[in-house]
Amino acid sequence: MTICNYYKLCFFASICILERPYQVNHPKLTLCMKKILTSVTIIFLIVSFAFGQNTEKQNPEKKRYQATKVQVAPEINGILDDEAWNEGTWIDDFIQNEPYNGKQASQRTEFKILFDEDNLYVAFKAFDTSPDSIVNRMTRRDQVDGDLVAIIVDSFHDLRTGFVFGVSSASVKYDFMLTNDGQNENQSWDPNWWVKTSINNEGWIAEIKIPFSQVRFEKNSGDVWGLEMARIFYRKNETDFWQHIPSDAPGFVHMFGELSGLEQIKPRKIFDVTPYGVAKAQTFKKEPENPFMAKGRKYRINGGIDAKIGVTNNMTMDLTINPDFGQVEADPSEVNLTAYETFFQEKRPFFIEGNNITNFNIGLGDGDVGNDNLFYSRRIGRRPQGYPNLNDGWNADVPGFTSILGAAKLTGKTKNGLSLGFIEAVTAEEKAEIDTTGGRTFETVEPLTNYLVGRVQRDFKDGNTILGGIITSTNRDLDDNLGSYMHKSAYSGGFDFTQYFRKKSWMFNLNAALSQVNGSKEVLELTQRSSARYFQRPDNDYTVFDPERTSLTGSGGRMQIQKLNGHLFLLGCVLWRTPGFETNDLGYIQQADEVLTVLAAGYNQWDPKWIYRSFNINGDFYFVYNFGGDLTGKGFEWNASINLKNYWSAWTGGNFNGSSLSTGMLRGGPMMRMPGSTNARIGFSTDNRKKLVFNVFANGSKGNENNSRSLYTELDVTYKPTNFLFLTLSPGFSKSFSELQYVRRLNYNGKDKYIFASIDRKTINASFRINLNLSPDLTLQYWGQPFVATGKYYDHKYILAPMAEEFRERFWTYSTAQKTFDTENNNYRIDEYIDGTTDYTIGNNDFNIQEFLSNLVVRWEYNPGSTVYLVWSQTRSYSNGSGVMNLFSDIGDLFDRDNNIPKNVFLIKLSYRFGLK
Repeated sequence: MTICNYYKLCFFASICILERPYQVNHPKLTLCMKKILTSVTIIFLIVSFAFGQNTEKQNPEKKRYQATKVQVAPEINGILDDEAWNEGTWIDDFIQNEPYNGKQASQRTEFKILFDEDNLYVAFKAFDTSPDSIVNRMTRRDQVDGDLVAIIVDSFHDLRTGFVFGVSSASVKYDFMLTNDGQNENQSWDPNWWVKTSINNEGWIAEIKIPFSQVRFEKNSGDVWGLEMARIFYRKNETDFWQHIPSDAPGFVHMFGELSGLEQIKPRKIFDVTPYGVAKAQTFKKEPENPFMAKGRKYRINGGIDAKIGVTNNMTMDLTINPDFGQVEADPSEVNLTAYETFFQEKRPFFIEGNNITNFNIGLGDGDVGNDNLFYSRRIGRRPQGYPNLNDGWNADVPGFTSILGAAKLTGKTKNGLSLGFIEAVTAEEKAEIDTTGGRTFETVEPLTNYLVGRVQRDFKDGNTILGGIITSTNRDLDDNLGSYMHKSAYSGGFDFTQYFRKKSWMFNLNAALSQVNGSKEVLELTQRSSARYFQRPDNDYTVFDPERTSLTGSGGRMQIQKLNGHLFLLGCVLWRTPGFETNDLGYIQQADEVLTVLAAGYNQWDPKWIYRSFNINGDFYFVYNFGGDLTGKGFEWNASINLKNYWSAWTGGNFNGSSLSTGMLRGGPMMRMPGSTNARIGFSTDNRKKLVFNVFANGSKGNENNSRSLYTELDVTYKPTNFLFLTLSPGFSKSFSELQYVRRLNYNGKDKYIFASIDRKTINASFRINLNLSPDLTLQYWGQPFVATGKYYDHKYILAPMAEEFRERFWTYSTAQKTFDTENNNYRIDEYIDGTTDYTIGNNDFNIQEFLSNLVVRWEYNPGSTVYLVWSQTRSYSNGSGVMNLFSDIGDLFDRDNNIPKNVFLIKLSYRFGLK
């Protein structure tokens, strides 16, 4: 069997599995399969092109450094005055990676590596002919801004994984983990290690101690580790490497040099236990009639334990019992008028660290499609999905989030290339306490739930072939009430295959997944009717809406081929989600029932010439089908960016979207033909090395039938008055118009009627940040965001003929004689036949939403891994139905001390790490 036939077999096997819940012999499904086959054929034409092109280049010869063992450990003071530093060899052969790839570094850098039984010791001498120009800014950990040096070790020597230990000239740590040959970065990885720096008249020095317990390797795992040494010469925006890596290299970690001399060291198992305690106080507006808010304050004391335990030499288990994430910044404000859930980034440290291992992405790029994943950790500890039914005069105390009773995470990689990632979490049953006229009662709003994620990958042939799989499960202990709108259980599983060709110049990848959800008839009916699939659409003749169904199965995936090296970038990709694909119990998708084909190309120039340091231009065509064979979308996208020699940068881009068939416009109604649109965006940024930095961005769009338009502008201003204070202000303004905004569906004379309106929207928001860094371990951060959003509905209308050729023949706009506003009831009375009788009413949905969120965090890491947090969070919110924005009046309403008392949270969190250093 040829390799191409093997890929085809894998792909069509998954398609056959996914068809089972549907009418497999339906002619539209047959047509859809033919169109998928066409897309796959295009992909394999690209594969054939890949094998026909000679893209191989001779890689630079690998350097090797011999580490020296010492008997007496040096004291880490940033001076290099210990006897130990007289041992070993200084090396100074650094080559530029940027801007002039392959040329000699403009400043000399030397390094030396020593070790003993427990630690690796690294010294850098970063020479500088103008030491008074060294950029020495104090920042928070992992947010370095200034001159920097780093050591990167591939202790597995799997040519795919790198542990980065970097430090700025101000002694600020910068550490993260590289995976997938440098394509992914885990910025949340924070090992415990020690470093000091100093500046002298020759440049600056960094002295580092890295415990062997903080990196993973096996005893007798090999003669060498992978090694790279790096320096960022900030004022010239220059990056230098000891082991030269060409700019067009297809990957990063596999290009590293080698570190020898560590053959006899023994791995160290990490064992850290970090108990914590939290004291929290809340203040809010008193409501005398509500017993839960009558006092206007609450107090709470809590505690828990975090642990990191080395199960084997290269497998680590993270445990957390009753975690608290009160120091985490709140999500930004938004007003979502769509039928789809907003994706929010994960910010909780336990779930961020190592998330590259449990990641199983079936999307592409950024944006909505790029977020599709079998594991979306924000599901764990989410806001309760239920809410009690309250009678008049009743009050309820409803939890704001679901408590995590405990979670365990096992991650690691063996010397044979086997990567493992397992997460198990249990969340508590949450109940709303209800004060009724007859006493107190409780109603469950979130059940006791168990979540499980298991991820396995194995790489072969020096990382050129990768096979993997994933399973996820969600199991809930439901009562009858919750069982009517929550799944009893949900499972997903997938496999992935990646193959690199021609010295990793080309890459083929296939990720395929299956899903199944189970529960009552009521919840499965909701699942079938959800915005992801709309089985109930009257023109949906290729799926079966079954109100007796108690389970639903589907499939999704992604197949792609990419050219990775050189100036020319090529990509061919097919994504599919069958109508029954559902992963939102523990994963994330917005839209099922689609097949997306993307063909992209780009050109990247990194050699500085004329006025530029580098530039990039790319574009792609895309086509979207549903599983009925309908072409639901098509278009072209393009982007371009340039970095100038004065260190400014600029970018632009746009979209040309053709007319489409929307299966979701009527939210369960028939498909509707929608006009195309044109989008354009542009922006620039000034030199980010300067004390004052500007970023300006704008985008706009216009419907081809003048049916919509939007404009968004944003300005980011960063000011660094001193080396330890950063101020950032980011105001933004958006304005939009849509002729068709969904309002409601109603039944009139036995038929569904879909009500829409024109809407004018305005949003003003600003983000203000203060970063005060007194030392690398003591920082103060403040974030504040005022937010005002308005929407004015008018020209209400109903859909007449959603598939009519002419856009404005698809709906009827009510005349002034048909529509009358009822001030008393705040709705519109519709007299459709103008006979003096109200046929139905439409609510007034105008809105004016005002919010102010702020968060102040003082963080002191008084010992590696041991921290104190002082937190103050404030939320102010106000709303009215005016639909009109008056900025100064709206902001005044937010800060009206008499009528808008904010919710404040004051928190002190103390943790102390016990364990091996």
